[in-house]
Amino acid sequence: MPDPAAVPVAFARVLRGIGVPVPAGATEVFARSLAALGAGTRDDVYWAGRATLVSRPEDVSSFDRAFEAFFGDPAPLHAVPDPVSEVIVAFDSKGDDDADADGAEPIAPERGTPVVTVRWSRADVLRRRDFATYTAAEFDESRRLIADLRVTGAPRRSRRRRRVANARGRPDLRRTVRDALRNGGEAVPRHSTVPFVRARPVVLLCDVSGSMEPYSRALLRFLHAAVVARGSVEAFAIGTRLTRITVELGSRDPDAALDAAARRVVDLSGGTRLGAAMRTFNDEWGVRGMARGAVVVIVSDGWDRGESEVLAEQMARLHRVAFRVVWVNPLKAGEGYAPLARGMAAALPYVDEFVEGHSIESLEQLAEVISR
Repeated sequence: MPDPAAVPVAFARVLRGIGVPVPAGATEVFARSLAALGAGTRDDVYWAGRATLVSRPEDVSSFDRAFEAFFGDPAPLHAVPDPVSEVIVAFDSKGDDDADADGAEPIAPERGTPVVTVRWSRADVLRRRDFATYTAAEFDESRRLIADLRVTGAPRRSRRRRRVANARGRPDLRRTVRDALRNGGEAVPRHSTVPFVRARPVVLLCDVSGSMEPYSRALLRFLHAAVVARGSVEAFAIGTRLTRITVELGSRDPDAALDAAARRVVDLSGGTRLGAAMRTFNDEWGVRGMARGAVVVIVSDGWDRGESEVLAEQMARLHRVAFRVVWVNPLKAGEGYAPLARGMAAALPYVDEFVEGHSIESLEQLAEVISR
């Protein structure tokens, strides 16, 4: 056995080397334990070290290996096994109203039998699942998760200013002089102003063509959640033409809002002419002021029946006036994806952020990108 004076520090160093966290105070307590044991047995040293140096159950096996290697005894340590007892594991679906999906009767444990309840949530599973694989029931479950998303534009400094109590910021000479006249010419206190910080406007353009049909339902709910947040948010639908649906999505009832938007968009699940739609947006709304200094989000897979040169030209116009252009492509999450579609390849040079949009989790990340 190693020198008793070197055992505490050396053995603690071995434990730290294999990833077991050993505080300095624990090493001192282990040294005092060895001193109190005197000529103790190997089992006494083992239990003294385990009681003082191990703080997590998952580190016990690492401690056993280090103890055997350090003290040079190849004989394995046999700990007293815990008595085997019967344990019933009951799975409880959190947020699920059905007590048992299979209709089976719950197990009634005998008196004295411990029961461990394991909870799981379908919400965490749905957050990562692709919208294209959703069933009708899963779409209904995901409505609340999408409705909870909050879309806020990136902050910007406004030209308007607000008053502050302390002297930081730009001096407010008008208020300072006005108060000085009331105080006999003494400029006390001094007033200052700082700029307002406002959220930039957000413009959402969603492709509702046939190629986007597996994702359009969920993405339109995302547009509805953004519009009803009562911020400066505008929403458009892109198909063979451009349709403004901000007013239709303004209802608090998501089903009523989507029904109104569906009646408004006459080319739902049709073809896509991204270039012509972007030209209409730039001419009638975007360049005239709606997109100036705004965060413009285009949700599309990039499939375009029109000319790619027209789309590239209009994306260049939009990029010159917008604060940031974000392109959301649900297909980007696919393994081996490459932006080979004509529309996607033409627009990508003028995009500041290229993100996914195939799941609730990706929409949460999109909301962060918009507010950044």
